[in-house]
Amino acid sequence: MEFAFLMNLVGAMKQANSDEASKPQKRKNERSPAAKNSLRRVAVEAQRSRDEKEIRRTASKESQQVSKTVTAYCAAEQYDISRVANILKDAAYQLDPYDTGLYPQVVHIELPNHPPSRRPEGSGPSTGDVFIFPSGTVVAWDVPESTMSFLVNRTLLPAAQQAHPDQLEEEDLEYTEDPTRDTSAIKGDMIILGTKPQQQQQSADLSTPSTSNLAGSPETRNIDTILTKIAFSSGLARSTKLAVLETLLATYLTSTLSIPRLLALGGRRLPFTRSFILQKTGQLLLLRAQLNLYSELTDSLPDLFWDSKYELGLEGYYDMVGRALDTNVRIKVLNEKMDYAQEIASVLRQQLSERHGVRLEWIIILLITVEVGFAVRQEFKEWRERRRRGGMERRGKEVVGT
Repeated sequence: MEFAFLMNLVGAMKQANSDEASKPQKRKNERSPAAKNSLRRVAVEAQRSRDEKEIRRTASKESQQVSKTVTAYCAAEQYDISRVANILKDAAYQLDPYDTGLYPQVVHIELPNHPPSRRPEGSGPSTGDVFIFPSGTVVAWDVPESTMSFLVNRTLLPAAQQAHPDQLEEEDLEYTEDPTRDTSAIKGDMIILGTKPQQQQQSADLSTPSTSNLAGSPETRNIDTILTKIAFSSGLARSTKLAVLETLLATYLTSTLSIPRLLALGGRRLPFTRSFILQKTGQLLLLRAQLNLYSELTDSLPDLFWDSKYELGLEGYYDMVGRALDTNVRIKVLNEKMDYAQEIASVLRQQLSERHGVRLEWIIILLITVEVGFAVRQEFKEWRERRRRGGMERRGKEVVGT
């Protein structure tokens, strides 16, 4: 009996201990899904961070060079390219130093990328490339901003048509030069510029002493690199020109922002004059023409690629910049915004037409009123004349009768 009692007591104590142990375990199971989800999120974020770091590390390994900057400036609607060439010649710049043969589609010059006083010790003189396009854009590769500011705002200003230096538009990308690659690419916002010289068999009609020497020396830039820069520059110049139109359209939409609100309130009296409506219509037509008619923004391939005597697949680099900067998407969005602005302009013109029609109606009514007034006046004068004659005849008869 005592043994059985002891066994029962031990069993009760084990059961109590197991119950107490099960309670914390139950609370732990209730919280475990949240903890599990939290750990999953942390793991995902950590993996994403590792992926981003790996992308940067890969780009850094591929470039193996310090990043530089390529900047596009747009300070005019167009450049008189022949006058640009004359100005640069007078300033002692060498035009087309690599004999690309792309003039007048683009003007290429070289500028020092470090002033002599700021040049690193032990390094020789180095230059950056500047490409000037007839569309009013200038693209500089590794050229100081102060140098480009003087070139755009002072040197090239006489050749600019409808210049807007106060509304200078700029866009830039980072780039690196990889001497181990013979092709170039864009990864993210970074241009990987392959500068490995290509040994080409040059025919007699295309070879020149300057290009052959440049192409054969691995220590100097070859003409393939220059043509690649021109292709990238053309795409970047296109994006910068598009940014100017985007800014102009944003300003236009801001000036017409109150019109839909006034129309929603009834729009019986729009406080806009005829000159204002015609001005806004003309501005919108000019913007649409600049986008679709007067520039190469909507062309799939600029003329300079057709004029090049080299077959290097440059149109691929041009398309790369367009995809990286969403140029085609921005053109589509810009046209859609212009369609909306066109609807507002149509409403304004309709209001102007209705207002003109109402004015004409009131003029006709006024003319009819004047005509009726003259007729009534004439009738009154004739009635008064007949009355006067009738009175005179009656007085004459009275005199004769007496």
